[in-house]
Amino acid sequence: MQPLLKVSRAIDWLNAQVGKYVIWLILGSTVISGINAVVRKAFNTSSNAYLEVQWYLFAAAFLLASGYTLLQGEHVRIDVVAHRLSKRAQMWIDVLGFAVFLLPLCAIVLWFGVPFFLQGLRSGEMSANAGGLIRWPVYLMMPLGFGLLMLQGVSELIKRIAFLRGLIPDPTEKKVEKTAEEELAEAIRAEREGAV
Repeated sequence: MQPLLKVSRAIDWLNAQVGKYVIWLILGSTVISGINAVVRKAFNTSSNAYLEVQWYLFAAAFLLASGYTLLQGEHVRIDVVAHRLSKRAQMWIDVLGFAVFLLPLCAIVLWFGVPFFLQGLRSGEMSANAGGLIRWPVYLMMPLGFGLLMLQGVSELIKRIAFLRGLIPDPTEKKVEKTAEEELAEAIRAEREGAV
C-alpha cells in the first residue's frame, strides 16, 4: 500500500500545482473581458476573437481545476443521509462513488474526448464566427481536465482504502489554517496586550 500512497501524494502534488496556477486564467479572462468592453465602448469596435479567448480561458480554468477541486474536497456533495453515518461508512460510499461513477465517467470522456481533440487538431477547425479562433486548444482542455480529474479520483480512492485499512488518518478532514487577516488581528491583539 505504501507505493500506492506515494503515487497518491505525487498526484496530489500535481493537482495542487495546477490549481495554484490555473487561477491566473480567470484573471486573464477578466482582464480581456474588461479591455474588450472598453474598446467596444470607446472605439466602437470589437472582435469575436476577444470573446472567444475569454471563453477559452474560462473553460480551461474550469476543466483544469476540477482535479484540484476534488483534492480540496470542494466538489458538490449531497449528504442527506451520509453525514449521519459513521466515518467508515462514509469512506465506503466514497470508494463506491469513485470506483463506480467518477472513474468510469472520466474514462468515457477521455475515450471520446481524445479523438475529438485530435480531429480538431488535424482539421485545423476554426470557429464559425467572423474573426473567430482555432478550436483545437479548447478541445484539448477536455481530455486534460478529465485526465487530471481521473488521476485525482485514483488518488482519493487510494487514500480512502488506506484509511479503511488503518494506514493513514482521515483524508477528508480539512486542516483549518488561519487567514492572513486572522494572523494580523492576532498580532495586533498581542502587541496591544504587551503594551498594557
